[in-house]
Amino acid sequence: MLLPLAPTSARADPIAPLNYFLHAAGPAANPTMRLGWAMTAVAVLVTLIVAGLLLGAITRKRPAVQAGSLHAEPGGMRWIYIGTGISSVVLLAMLVYILVTLESVASPTTHPQLTITVTAYDWWWKVDYADDPNPARNFSTANEIHIPVGEPIKVRLKSADVVHAFWVPQLAGKTQTIPGQTNEQWIQADRAGVYRGQCSQFCGAQHAHMAFEVVAQNTADFNAWRDAQGQTAALAVDTAVVAGRHLFAERCAGCHSIRGTDAQGMQAPDLTHLGSRRTIAAGTLTNTPEHLLDWIEHAQQIKPEALMPDIALSSADAAALSAYLATLH
Repeated sequence: MLLPLAPTSARADPIAPLNYFLHAAGPAANPTMRLGWAMTAVAVLVTLIVAGLLLGAITRKRPAVQAGSLHAEPGGMRWIYIGTGISSVVLLAMLVYILVTLESVASPTTHPQLTITVTAYDWWWKVDYADDPNPARNFSTANEIHIPVGEPIKVRLKSADVVHAFWVPQLAGKTQTIPGQTNEQWIQADRAGVYRGQCSQFCGAQHAHMAFEVVAQNTADFNAWRDAQGQTAALAVDTAVVAGRHLFAERCAGCHSIRGTDAQGMQAPDLTHLGSRRTIAAGTLTNTPEHLLDWIEHAQQIKPEALMPDIALSSADAAALSAYLATLH
C-alpha cells in the first residue's frame, strides 16, 4: 500500500498491512510478487484436488468385504504413480521458476549510483549515507530511508547485535542482517511515495515494533533533502532552548548524537534532524511533540525491553527539553 507523504497525528500503526504484500512498486519486487501469486495458485489447486479426492473416497460405494479378509483395490497403484508423477513435474517447474526469479532480481539492470548502509539494532535501524565525495552530504539518520525515484539503490546490510531481516515488500524481497557479516540487496521505487519496511526475522521482545519507512522522491527533492540532512544542528540562542540543550547533554548525550554539538553517543539514533522524520521509536509513534515527550518519559511502557529508559522530567525540564528538540529539523 502506498502511504501519503503527509504525517498523521495518530499512533503509527500500519494501515491495512495485507496490502503491502499485494502490490509491487519496483522492478526488484515485481518478479517476487508474481512468484508469490503463482505459488499461492499452486497451493490452492493442490488443496482443491486433495479435498476433491478425499471427498470422492468418502462418498464412493464399495462392495461388501467379508470380515477378516484383505481387499486390494484394482489399479490402486496407478493413482500413486500418476500422483507422484504429476507432483514431481509441478515441483520441478516451480523450482525452475524460483531460480529464474532469483536470478532476475539478483542485480539491477543499471549500476546503482547511490549506496546506503543500514545497520539493524534491537530494535531500530541506523541509516548511513556515506558514498558522496562531498563530506557535507554524508551523515547518519534513523528508521527513514530516502531514495530518488526510478533509480536502483544498493543497500549494504549489517547487524549490531542479533539476526534481523530487512524487508520492504513493495520494493524488494527480504535479506537477513547477520552479526559480523555484510549482506547486500537493491531496491528501486517506480513512483514517489512512502513504503513501509519491517524486520521479518524474529529478533526479540519488540520485533513487531521494528519498522522503518522508505521515502521515494523525485531527484530534486531527494537532493534537497540530502543537502539539508548534511547540515549540523542550529545553534541554540533562546533561554529555554539553551536550558534544554544542557539537559540533553546531561541526560541523553551518552547514547544519542547531534552533529555540531558535544553529543556524540553511538548506541542510539542520531537526532540532528529529528523533526524532519515522520515517525519515532522505529515506526511505533508518529513524530509529534506530544508523542516525543511521551516516548522520552514512558519508553518502557510504549516499547518494553527497548534500550531507551524512562526518563523522569519535571514540568520545567520537559518544557525546556521539548523546546530544544523542536529546533532539530
